[in-house]
Amino acid sequence: MCGTGSSTILPAVEQRIGSSSQPLEGAGFDPAFVPGLTAPVADSSEKTDKSSDSEAEAAAETEAEPEAVVEESENENENEDVAEDGPVFEAADRRARIVADRRGVRLALDDQECEFRWDEIGAVETETPRFGKRFTVTVHTPDRRWYPIEIEAPARSVFGEWESQLDKVLDAYFEEEESV
Repeated sequence: MCGTGSSTILPAVEQRIGSSSQPLEGAGFDPAFVPGLTAPVADSSEKTDKSSDSEAEAAAETEAEPEAVVEESENENENEDVAEDGPVFEAADRRARIVADRRGVRLALDDQECEFRWDEIGAVETETPRFGKRFTVTVHTPDRRWYPIEIEAPARSVFGEWESQLDKVLDAYFEEEESV
């Protein structure tokens, strides 16, 4: 005689289809995560209230705009003249750009830009690859954040020139700010 086995039926286990991981946050996935890179987004309720106010203000300011534009362009020219008094480092490729001068360090990648004054900078680090032509400049802030940017050089021989130009700017402005 064969033994009769009892078979047990296990209850069905609910399983979710799809990923169980949470969406990632950070500057690598959302440029708005980095302060200063993008403009703050206004709430939609604020937009409707402000749109009627801004239309009335725009109508009142249309007469003053030509004067304001002239004044702004004069101020920009004065700022550019002041910035050119000392050493300036500038490097750019088809996507990225870095400028370091009297005002501080400005980084741009595609349509995103950020600016650091010298008092906002904890350190500036450069890195040249063993192979390839990408020159990396990383701006470190005192709150332990860092902002790297890679510039593709026309030739590896440019790295030494870029290093010396950036060193002159850092010696002139960065050290000056720390001693004050």
